[in-house]
Amino acid sequence: MIPKETIDEIFQTARVEEVIGEFVQLKKAGSNYKGKSPFVDERTPSFMVSPAKQIWKCFSTSKGGNVVSFLMEAEHFNYVEALKWLANKYNIEIKEDRQKTPEEIAQTSIRENISIINEFARDTFSDNLHKHPEGKSIGLSYFIERGFREDIIEKFQLGYCLDESKGFTQVALDKNYKLEYLEKAGLTKVKDGRAFDFYRGRVMFPIHSIAGKVLGFGGRTLKSDKKIAKYFNSPESELYNKSKILYGLYFAKSAIIKYDNCFLVEGYTDVISLYQSGVENVVSSSGTSLTTDQIKLIKRYSENVTILYDGDAAGIKASFRGIDMILSEGLNVKVVLFPDGEDPDSFAKKSTTEELKGYIDENSKDFIVFKSDILLKDAGNDPIKKAQLINDIVGSIAVIDDAIKRQVYSRECATIFSIEEQTIIQEVNKARTKKLAEKKKLAERKVRTESRNVQTPLKQQPKNTSAPPDLDYEIPIEAMMPPEMLEEIEKAVAPTLQSDLYFFELDLIRIILNYGLYSIGATNVEYDEEGNESVEDVEVSVLELVVHELEKDQIEMQDKIFNQILSEYREGLTENVMYKSDHFVNHQDIEVSKTAANLLAVKYELSGNWQTQKVRINTEVDKLDRAVMESIYSYKSAYVRQKIAEIQAKIHALNEQDAESSVEEIISLLKEQRKLDKVKLVLSDKLGRTII
Repeated sequence: MIPKETIDEIFQTARVEEVIGEFVQLKKAGSNYKGKSPFVDERTPSFMVSPAKQIWKCFSTSKGGNVVSFLMEAEHFNYVEALKWLANKYNIEIKEDRQKTPEEIAQTSIRENISIINEFARDTFSDNLHKHPEGKSIGLSYFIERGFREDIIEKFQLGYCLDESKGFTQVALDKNYKLEYLEKAGLTKVKDGRAFDFYRGRVMFPIHSIAGKVLGFGGRTLKSDKKIAKYFNSPESELYNKSKILYGLYFAKSAIIKYDNCFLVEGYTDVISLYQSGVENVVSSSGTSLTTDQIKLIKRYSENVTILYDGDAAGIKASFRGIDMILSEGLNVKVVLFPDGEDPDSFAKKSTTEELKGYIDENSKDFIVFKSDILLKDAGNDPIKKAQLINDIVGSIAVIDDAIKRQVYSRECATIFSIEEQTIIQEVNKARTKKLAEKKKLAERKVRTESRNVQTPLKQQPKNTSAPPDLDYEIPIEAMMPPEMLEEIEKAVAPTLQSDLYFFELDLIRIILNYGLYSIGATNVEYDEEGNESVEDVEVSVLELVVHELEKDQIEMQDKIFNQILSEYREGLTENVMYKSDHFVNHQDIEVSKTAANLLAVKYELSGNWQTQKVRINTEVDKLDRAVMESIYSYKSAYVRQKIAEIQAKIHALNEQDAESSVEEIISLLKEQRKLDKVKLVLSDKLGRTII
């Protein structure tokens, strides 16, 4: 846990315009900065950064927030990762305020040591490539011959491990790095008490985390000996889990978000060649079969995947399983097949950027069309093989959870094979029913297995028997439901529309955040013991007035975030603290922070020329008294209308019961409604004076 004082220091030090300037080209626009959105492709800049408020707002996507939320959106960091990134940028030391367990300390030590050694190895391999005679003549020459530019070689931090038995290992030991961690990192192997370099004589491809740290390496041999493996990859370690890593994602993530599409290729050089050719939203699975964790990693950035296959790839059919996995995770899949004898690497090298992008666009096929084309070549005119092919495609459609997508794909499949659409839909439903039944059986079996192991204090466990013990509780039905069924239920009961009251609450919170510390005129009315009225004109802050008006009528906001903001304002006032808007912009609750930033953002600002030329423009500030009271009473009016609607619903329900016991309750509700009707009339009148 990062201490609050450290978080405060990070927010006080970090400048939103400096940080975002590393990701977006910003230009001065009045007191703000503007640039093109990093989240969508746009011609006219709609992305605004306010140095004064330390917020940003993308008007194309309605996203906004503070410097931390930008890193969370653009880099897909979590909250702590974003804070640590900023702390590292501004040289702020983070001292965690929780004492770690010995196990956590040991685990952290291993990870940190491997990470430090990997950084050292990257720098050493890079120096070898650019400065050592062997590295330049063998390693650098290889990359140049492959067509890689110097800037790309440096960007991807490519390197070379000298062809010496323990050249790197000895250098590392001389620098006081421990052999234990060199082994764990997979850089050094020990056999019969002898240590040697694992990657000797290989060109090196560092594998980065999404934050840019080196997690491991891929090393390619330059020797023609077929007995030597072409590629070596880092072994699994406390730092590196290859099933959760995508090569090139660190460099590709911004482009994936921008173009809302991820190109998936097979190897390291495919990624680098495409990137060099202008297709930057490209990653590879680092020589492993595609995993669910890797698919989920892509989904953090885009729900669209385009797989790029070699023209003569022998394993295309084997990759169909990967397509089904992508579909089952809810992503959209397209496929591009390069010409015979070509792969993404070779095709990119022989094509201009326009030719490469044009080929991908023109040859991008829906997964059903692609799968049909491949399998139909084998099926020919054989009806049995054709039926098997259709069932294969039906199986792929069945793994898709989205009902609309399933229907669209079913229709497409029916068109391709000239089969009744209803037939395809029925087969898809059968496949899904079978799959759900299998999952339910597994869930039930798991529950039964776990229940046998439950130790309950309510009954003595029977001894010397193989039968499961009796349990004094019932297993909830939802524990036996497959996850898909639970998700469907949650979707069904979840509200889909915000109430009208939400928008009045939003406007009132907007008023407080923007003008809470401003003073406005009000009238204070007091009554003495004899009921005589005394009226006094006073000045009061907008914040105090709003809080007073809502407390007077005992109104709590229905939106959770708005109510949290209002509650914190109220708590501050009880302690004679009036929070500025940056308290909420820099809030640790990221939803509060985003809400505050969005309500503080202004798309347009008046040019200074208007004031220079003495042109009078009325703004909200110029009529703040009226704006505040209209916001308060509009909200109260909406609140009353909602309460009346709730009473009417109760009365209707009681009338449906047609029971004598309901009469008194209905009369009570009608009296309450009449009171609210009078309040509604008062609120609807034009405001005469402010009474506090």
